[in-house]
Order: sequence, then structure tokens, then C-alpha cells
Amino acid sequence: MFRHREAAIDIEIIPYAPRYAQDFKRLNVEWLCRYFKVEPIDEETLSHPQRIIDDGGFIFFARAADQIIGTCALIRKSPTGFELSKMAVTESYQGQGIGRGLLSVVLDAFDAHSATDLFLESNAALTAALQLYESLGFEHSPRPGSSTYERADVYMVYRGRGAIR
Repeated sequence: MFRHREAAIDIEIIPYAPRYAQDFKRLNVEWLCRYFKVEPIDEETLSHPQRIIDDGGFIFFARAADQIIGTCALIRKSPTGFELSKMAVTESYQGQGIGRGLLSVVLDAFDAHSATDLFLESNAALTAALQLYESLGFEHSPRPGSSTYERADVYMVYRGRGAIR
């Protein structure tokens, strides 16, 4: 459990529990519909979040009082690699440091599991998100193959906390 005080409100970062499955989907669909569209790969992942956990991944939520207001996942892609994915903060809570709090906990989970590779895919139009990722140690990198997302035109890899600016 983690309490994030950077935001103007008290935010608790909590791990996935099955009772939050609909919140995981709700938050991501809200975000995707605002900026892009829900792609088939999104629908599959968001409809079955337990698979992320069962495959060795993690999902975290930001909770304010009893309301789930944000989420982020680490999806295992190999024995030593993860994708940072499905990060969303509900619009009325954006700009309060909640995404940074979620990412801090996600990076702690990544570091704690002796993984060596972490990447994310994003879109150049999401400048605030890209700046956040960069500030936490992600660097732009050539994509090693094709993306699973139509919207993804940015590929970033995590270089570790020593890379934080």
C-alpha cells in the first residue's frame, strides 16, 4: 500500500483485486475513447484483466476515498520483460500527480522482480504523458518490430532510475 501526497487529495495506490476488474476496463475505455478508439487488442486485455495477473504481470489502482480513479499495468512479455500498459487517470483527477504516483509503484514492482526489460508504446500527441515517462527514466528507442496498437507511433524503453532527469 502506498499513500501519494503529491496530489491535492489523499491517494492510495492498491494492487489488483477481482472486484476492480470493471474499473480497469472503465478507466481505460474512457481514456481510449477520449483520445483514440478501443482496438480489438484493448477489448481483449480490458475484458480479461485476471490474465495479466495469471501471466505474471501486475495491475495497480489509484483510489481516492472509495473511488477508483486511475490504473496502470505491467504486462509480462517474457521471463525478464514487461510492457508498461493500460495507464489511465479519470479526467477530473488528471494533473494532480496521480499518474506519477501510479508509475512510481509500477516501477517499484518492476525493480522488485529482477526484470531487465521494460518498454511502453504511446502516441506523439500525448505530450504530457511522454514528458512524465521521460522524467521517470524512459527513453525513446527504435521499435524492434511492429506494434500491436494502431495508435502507437512512439516506443520507449526504461533505462532505470539512474536515468531520471
